[in-house]
Amino acid sequence: MHNKKIIIKTGIAVIAALATLLQPATALASSTGEYGYSYNYDYWGDVQESPDLYSVCKVFTSADLGLDVKLKNPQGMFVDGTSIYICDSGNNRIIELERISPENIQVKRIIDSFKGGTPNTFNNPTDVAISEDGNMFVADQGNARVLKLDKNLDYVMEFTKPNDNTLDPSLVFQPSKLAVDTAERVYCIATGINKGLIKYENDGEFSGFVGATPVTFNWTDYIWKKFASQEQRAKMESFVPTEYQNIYMDYEGFIYATSAVQTNEDTNKVTGDAVRKLNLMGNDILVKNGDWKIIGDLYFGSGGGYEGPSIFGDVTVMDNDIYACMDKNRGRVFGYDDQGRLVFAFGGNGNMDGYFRRPSAIEHIGHELYILDSLDCSITAFVPTDFGNLVYSAIEEFDKGNYDKSTECWQKVMDMNGNYDLAYIGLGRALMRQEHYKEAMDYFELKYDRDNYSKAFKQYRKQWVEEHIEWIVIVILALFLIPLGIGKSKALKHEIDTADIFTLNRKG
Repeated sequence: MHNKKIIIKTGIAVIAALATLLQPATALASSTGEYGYSYNYDYWGDVQESPDLYSVCKVFTSADLGLDVKLKNPQGMFVDGTSIYICDSGNNRIIELERISPENIQVKRIIDSFKGGTPNTFNNPTDVAISEDGNMFVADQGNARVLKLDKNLDYVMEFTKPNDNTLDPSLVFQPSKLAVDTAERVYCIATGINKGLIKYENDGEFSGFVGATPVTFNWTDYIWKKFASQEQRAKMESFVPTEYQNIYMDYEGFIYATSAVQTNEDTNKVTGDAVRKLNLMGNDILVKNGDWKIIGDLYFGSGGGYEGPSIFGDVTVMDNDIYACMDKNRGRVFGYDDQGRLVFAFGGNGNMDGYFRRPSAIEHIGHELYILDSLDCSITAFVPTDFGNLVYSAIEEFDKGNYDKSTECWQKVMDMNGNYDLAYIGLGRALMRQEHYKEAMDYFELKYDRDNYSKAFKQYRKQWVEEHIEWIVIVILALFLIPLGIGKSKALKHEIDTADIFTLNRKG
């Protein structure tokens, strides 16, 4: 009997211990900021855990949306106002959703056919965009075309394979991603075409390629290739531009394009750019003033079926110029400001809320983020936390010229996270705009921001000179006049002494 009691007590203790061990696993998903769900990199490249800038509001599945036919391999997503368009690629249809609130999204209509055109149905649609006039553009990949439909879903025209002599005649046109500007010019990414973005005029005419990625190569391989035989060249890697992964057109008409980066086999360092901001000429004008490249994770290896650097499969740009990049390799989201500094990083691969199995698209409404998962067939809605709202307020107040409010917000951010480099830099920039250059220099010095420190020091020096100009003039005059006066005095004394001696000599 005594042994039985011991066994029972031991069993209860084991169950309690297991319950205690299992509880933090749930907390890990909900209180993720404390355990490293959100993080950042400091000046030294060390990972710094951060309070969450975003929290999961709700995960929408086919059942939550009330769909009779479940989502199947959804690939593309586009936001127009409060409407969210989903490319349900596996079911050959476009689903239009209406966002009532972050936790309430409803199906508005299902588009699986249209009027006119041959055929008048979709075949593996992979992306969709809505123009300012309300016309719909669809990358109808299976039908080798980009469709243009009007508001009433009437067929208008289609954009087909570019008529270009440099393209392989046997290449099948497979448009994957697209963007449309205010004039309804179409910019398209197609599988197997690495010459840049395919540009069509609004009349459907192909007008060339835009923004080809720079070719990166190793000089040793390049020289060796010059002397190699034809068979050896065929086996070597070709130096060709990298295909873009996705594109997004911001509110100013600039195109943000993402591409997979490469790593140097010897140094294991990333080469090339993961994000480019293209102007009308196709030139990259993305500002890169951050301490680190815009490539996502700085450290990577292999494990758990994932290896290599981050792969930005999609990007979305908010009105405050913060752009969020979705890493389809490890299921993470990286946000950067207009200077190229990392604002936030969160997420990962997994089955819990806030994690992803195969993210395929990212969009935003205001500050809210929406991420589409093609394997889970779900949409995750993220909303900013109090910490995130403070960061956004600090950035936006600065852009508006309200530097006092920006300073207050950055100070609160710093109080919540003393390891957040962006708060020190943001506070320094706000103080510099308020002409508190000495204080700004102190914050820049703490985070080794040499460029801004130099700017603040230059202004501080100018300010100090202006405030002390009277004393400076007095000192300069004193340095000039005192020696002159002493010299004159000595000369005068010498003349007097000489005159006295001369007079005495004459009297004698």
